[in-house]
Amino acid sequence: MIKTGSQILVDALIREGAEYVFGIPGGAVLPLFDALFDSSIKFILTRHEQGAGHAADGYARATGKVGVCLATSGPGATNLTTAIATAYMDSIPIVAITGQVKTFLIGNDAFQEADIIGITRPITKHSYLVKDIKDLARIVKEAFFIANTGRRGPVLIDLPVDVTMEKCEEVIPTVVDLPGYKPRYEGNIRQIMIAAEAINSSRQPVVYTGGGIIASECSKDLLEFAEKGNLPVTTTLMGLGGFPETHHLSLGMLGMHGTAYANFAVTESDVLVAIGARFDDRITGKIDEFAPNAKIIHVDIDPASISKSIRVDIPVVGDAKNILQELNKHIHFVERKEWLDKIKYWKEKNPLSYNNSGNVIKPQYVIEQICDAAKGNAIITTEVGQNQMWAAQYFTFTQPRTFLSSGGLGTMGYGFPAAIGAQLGCPDKLVVDIAGDGSIQMNIQELSTVARLNIPVKIAILNNGYLGMVRQWQELFYNKRYSSVNLNGNPDFVKLAEAYGAKGFLVEKKEDVRPTIEKAFSIKGPVIMDFRIDPNENVFPMVPAGQAIHRMIGTMA
Repeated sequence: MIKTGSQILVDALIREGAEYVFGIPGGAVLPLFDALFDSSIKFILTRHEQGAGHAADGYARATGKVGVCLATSGPGATNLTTAIATAYMDSIPIVAITGQVKTFLIGNDAFQEADIIGITRPITKHSYLVKDIKDLARIVKEAFFIANTGRRGPVLIDLPVDVTMEKCEEVIPTVVDLPGYKPRYEGNIRQIMIAAEAINSSRQPVVYTGGGIIASECSKDLLEFAEKGNLPVTTTLMGLGGFPETHHLSLGMLGMHGTAYANFAVTESDVLVAIGARFDDRITGKIDEFAPNAKIIHVDIDPASISKSIRVDIPVVGDAKNILQELNKHIHFVERKEWLDKIKYWKEKNPLSYNNSGNVIKPQYVIEQICDAAKGNAIITTEVGQNQMWAAQYFTFTQPRTFLSSGGLGTMGYGFPAAIGAQLGCPDKLVVDIAGDGSIQMNIQELSTVARLNIPVKIAILNNGYLGMVRQWQELFYNKRYSSVNLNGNPDFVKLAEAYGAKGFLVEKKEDVRPTIEKAFSIKGPVIMDFRIDPNENVFPMVPAGQAIHRMIGTMA
């Protein structure tokens, strides 16, 4: 059948299971939008391309499917770059489709031309510039395959407008054949056996897990592994929800703002089992004091991540699910009473805590009330800063794909559009964005998107009148020289919500926190809750930059 390039693209997206496409139209993609007009794909018109990219990312994280976003050439494409980089750093599968000027104009500085392939090369897993319509169907199939296999990540398809208007006989590809791309899924059995022996003989083991547990859908396998071996488990920010925090073997999150007992346990461990985590600097702190006495086992699907920053004793390359299932055949229960008693002591001496006396609203209290009102059964997205860390610390995560946040890039403005994608992907779930008054304003224009489509996301703004995390650093390390962090001139968020057609509530009294949350949750539409919190509250514990992770501020030890 003869089809235009636009029709071929849309049909290819449908074959790949694309349910939603997020974006904004423009000149170079008008033929695509004409084809989308008659398709089954639901196009979500956002108010900024960055919002579209984050929405595709949130959809991918919440569902495990590939998210899709679409932008026009030039500024439309460049506006996607922050969202693409966010997905790349956190290994999230999205396909970003950008319009491009006509093929014969590429390189001529044509109107709204940008070399988006060159711009995004360091932040994509792969990219395509489509010059021949006959390649288009194959490229789309390959893009989805590359994005959602191996170490997942974003793939970009740059599509000149003349290619979308050309016609040809559609050839539907049935297989993907990429000789240079062969992700390894099965771990080396000898390495797995060596790892199992080291774990079984350890006296003070710790399992350290990241986003790879969630990407590989192996939370149940991890739980079996921990219980079978009697192994305490700590998670990264990206790994939250991969292991239930209600479990007695849970150590919570580790690292710069992790629990004291997780950081102490890692420091004193004799075997550290890293699964689907990459030893980033927020986790390791001072590298030469990180788990100094531990034999380190590293399970990761990406061989480039192994021994990248930390020397690894037993590397195992492959998919976390497959390797955990194999490990579970060889792990046996070891009592380790002395070690677990020591961890229990650390938990009792250094719990996560804050001063909740008085009438001032504490941000930690707001998070606890959201968690309790949601009965722990919600998808939480966050912005970046203090709001992100308080959410990670004080919401109790028990299920995977329920915590969505920008980890590697630390992108302010991520949480709200990500919540949109998550809500559309999981329509029966409660989705709450935990935001700061600074970060929410980076993509607040998407209030138009949620109000217009009645997408029922809830936004909890922890409003302290500051760029809170920057203020905290200036307080602790720059002699309280508060340079350019006071957000005086913030809008009235309630009026702003109402101006867009959403509901808004102002909360200034502690006794109003829980009733407002319950009221917001009962409303079948988008809601902003503006909580006026203690402006001087800091996130603790905290590891100062460059220090060892057991040298924390804000602990008893």
